[in-house]
Amino acid sequence: MASADDDALIWTRDEPGTRRPKFTRDQIALTALAIADAEGFAAVSMRRVASELNAGTMTLYHYVRTKDELVALMDDALMAEVLIPEGELPSHWYDALSAIALRTWDVLTRHLWALHSLQNAPVGPNNMRHFEQTLAALAGTGLDAPDKFLLINIVDDYVHGNALRTAEVREAGESTSNESPIDAAIRFGQTQLATGKFPHTAALFGDGDDPHEAWGRLVGPLSERDRFRTGLATLLHGVADRWKLTLPNA
Repeated sequence: MASADDDALIWTRDEPGTRRPKFTRDQIALTALAIADAEGFAAVSMRRVASELNAGTMTLYHYVRTKDELVALMDDALMAEVLIPEGELPSHWYDALSAIALRTWDVLTRHLWALHSLQNAPVGPNNMRHFEQTLAALAGTGLDAPDKFLLINIVDDYVHGNALRTAEVREAGESTSNESPIDAAIRFGQTQLATGKFPHTAALFGDGDDPHEAWGRLVGPLSERDRFRTGLATLLHGVADRWKLTLPNA
């Protein structure tokens, strides 16, 4: 007969109770993350993780009952990377939110496959800790609960949206076709600008300029990370204006 424990989330169950377990959930999760980082999420399976651990597949099921539980462990391990270390969260809301957002972006762009593959994973302990840490960052703002929740969602939308765009740009740069997506866009754009129907776009790129040089000038020398930080600072200054919050050294 099935027990209530059979349907419990993995977080609510103790790890296997042998005196000296061969593996830990953290070890299993980190092994699965390493496979996904190297070969993509599709390469992750119970059999493959067991193989990397030099264990039998049935042995792994002693620790993790299903593929869904493995995905939950992977997501929680990723969220552990997002957490600001104990005692290092800045005291000012602006600096604290900036640190959390940048750390989250760093993690997502190290594991870009996770943006799609882990989006339906259940909330785990480290996700709860991340949310608690973000609320702690806003503790001194005087915002009410709905505004805190809205602000957190605004920042999350920017972080995840920028990470998704970063993934798209990197994928475009890794294209194996004869013509890169950017080159194709520039070539098509030139034919459209020649019609005279897009004067603002023509002015942006510079009339008669080499389109590739113009593109490089527009993109500028900023790295992906610096571009993200510039956008984040712009967003948080708007937040400060919207809710009348103080800025550092103001």
